Amino acid sequence: MTVYDVIKRPLVTEKAVSLKEDENKISFAVDPRANKQLIKQAVEKLFDVKVSSVSTMNFNGKKKRFGTRYGRRQDWKKAVITLAEGEKLEFV
Repeated sequence: MTVYDVIKRPLVTEKAVSLKEDENKISFAVDPRANKQLIKQAVEKLFDVKVSSVSTMNFNGKKKRFGTRYGRRQDWKKAVITLAEGEKLEFV
């Protein structure tokens, strides 16, 4: 698994933006098979920052109706990265 497979996309929600401003934490949607060590290595390599800790959360896909049929959305994993003191990461 490459670093580009581990990190899927940054999460830009109201809660994620407030965490970034207040506590210097960044949220990402990551591959469900990735562990904390892989996530830490991928963030440090891709963005050239130091990571102090990683927290992960697993989410089950919601049940949804697609036309006349029922299905489920995909399961996904969220990682909240705490950057080391003095580090900063900006998204354009």
